[in-house]
Amino acid sequence: MRGADSEDEEHGESSALKSSCSSISRKEKLAYVTETRLYSGIRADQWPIVYHSLYNISFFGIEKLHPFDSAKWGRVYNKLIESGMLTEEQFVQAVEASEHDLRVVHTSCYLASLHCPCRVARLVEVAIVAFLPSFVIDKYLLKPFRYHTAGGSILAARLALERNWAINLGGGFHHASRSRGGGFCVYADISLALNFLFLNRLISRAMIVDLDAHQGNGHEHDFAGDNRVYIFDMFNYQIYPSDFVAKNAISRSVPLRSGTGDTEYLRQLSRNLSAALGEFSADIIIYNAGTDCLEGDPLGLLSLTAAGIIKRDEVVFELAQQCHIPIVMLMSGGYMPNNYDVITRSILNLHQKKLISLPASPF
Repeated sequence: MRGADSEDEEHGESSALKSSCSSISRKEKLAYVTETRLYSGIRADQWPIVYHSLYNISFFGIEKLHPFDSAKWGRVYNKLIESGMLTEEQFVQAVEASEHDLRVVHTSCYLASLHCPCRVARLVEVAIVAFLPSFVIDKYLLKPFRYHTAGGSILAARLALERNWAINLGGGFHHASRSRGGGFCVYADISLALNFLFLNRLISRAMIVDLDAHQGNGHEHDFAGDNRVYIFDMFNYQIYPSDFVAKNAISRSVPLRSGTGDTEYLRQLSRNLSAALGEFSADIIIYNAGTDCLEGDPLGLLSLTAAGIIKRDEVVFELAQQCHIPIVMLMSGGYMPNNYDVITRSILNLHQKKLISLPASPF
């Protein structure tokens, strides 16, 4: 996932404004987590793969002004059904995150700012959005984000603990943090998913494995100084966001040069992720599986082949399985017309290699 050079103006806030925009108390967070509608039991014949048709953004054609394929999630969904791996009824349907759900992480000031068209236009990097009514923006743009970046990821993380693995066919909006957004990222789904698990005392330690081509500066800001969370970030250091403050929160950083291909990438991944898993014991892995590493991607600028990305995902799931750690996979960025096909083939490969299955065998 990436964005343009413009970001949310957080650093110029006065101390008084920051105080008024602070997060809610732990007691309030616990109340919101308890009352949430995001968790739901699933049938034994359902796969822990979360999706909703409202993931896909159809905004009068305006969505085409951004290089992100805002319909790739539906294309993956349809291809998986066509493959025969599972039926429509075997997917888990995401629900929309409520204001209370979002407040578990986001500040009231940040959420209120999303009623400003100019603010949202900067976050999604589409200038014309600034001239649209806020209710239109909420219905056609923000609502889909609330389904797949918040509701989908929070639910998928919970399902991973029950089934040992889960996949959200959306999510992975890793430039968003509690009080800022950018790079087509509005809601901090990774931070939300982990905070829901921590508050419910379902986990005590977590690892984020971020393999999107861009640095995951959103969750890095949110978990800076939190020794419960280990952040593994492997990214092209020559592109957006170059957030040097956020880099201090990375537990193991693997910076890559533009043009890095399969051989070097997979060598670095296997060596460094194995080392990370050896030095930190996690209760869950949040795997941000961006496909903007694909060769030809105009924003990621790495050079992995489709086979390389499929192998990358296999390596991550295989290491998680060997360490007996539940894993949830999020889709994140990708700006090539064939991203959906690569994602589908990767999920099918995970199934063929028995790294995901129904029912999942207990560890």
